[in-house]
Amino acid sequence: MCGRFTRNYTWEEIHAYYNLFSSAAIPNLQPNFNVCPTTQVDVIIPRFGQRELGRMRWWLIPKTWNKSLKEFKYTTFNARAETVATSRFFARPFKDCRCLMPVSGYYEWHRPEGPKGPAQPYYFTRADGQVMTIAAIWDEWTDKATDEKIKACAMVITEPNKFVAEVHDRMPVILERKDFKQWERGNTNDAAALMKPAAEDALQKWPVSKRVNSSRTDGDDATLIERVEL
Repeated sequence: MCGRFTRNYTWEEIHAYYNLFSSAAIPNLQPNFNVCPTTQVDVIIPRFGQRELGRMRWWLIPKTWNKSLKEFKYTTFNARAETVATSRFFARPFKDCRCLMPVSGYYEWHRPEGPKGPAQPYYFTRADGQVMTIAAIWDEWTDKATDEKIKACAMVITEPNKFVAEVHDRMPVILERKDFKQWERGNTNDAAALMKPAAEDALQKWPVSKRVNSSRTDGDDATLIERVEL
């Protein structure tokens, strides 16, 4: 499970990296070193042969949900690669609404003494310093009581490579630039072929402060990603 990540890139960086469509107003992208589920996150959406930057809630609500948001108790900010194509919540978005989720890095927790033992957070980034692109899906839900429409997304996770397995038993599906179009516009078989662990040399990691263990920790705190000595 991946439940926390960072955003520390500029519009200029992602505009060039993803070849984004330029809107009239350039977004003011602020760093956040503690992005948590249910917050608004950046996503890259294919639209009319181009890519646009959008904002969505990070915790997918399926279009078919017919109760209130408060009653939605399912954990849907991650979608497992093994079941995304068959899940009652994820199957339709996987077929029709795939997108790219840019992140600067993500946190994962290591528990050497077992599930109930102390948790040491690690920070993962791309080894080449580029923006990390996570395979994601999205859906739009309508609140029947208010008619409010909410777009929300989930990142796809898979089994880890050996490098990540030293810390955790899952990892996000990380896409390379050459794979973007296949994920966005390919059929489900084409997309499924990309849902695999990243190459062993794709990432780097280091231990960070346990202050990030709390979702309440200020996202403005850039020291959250600094290496600590164990």
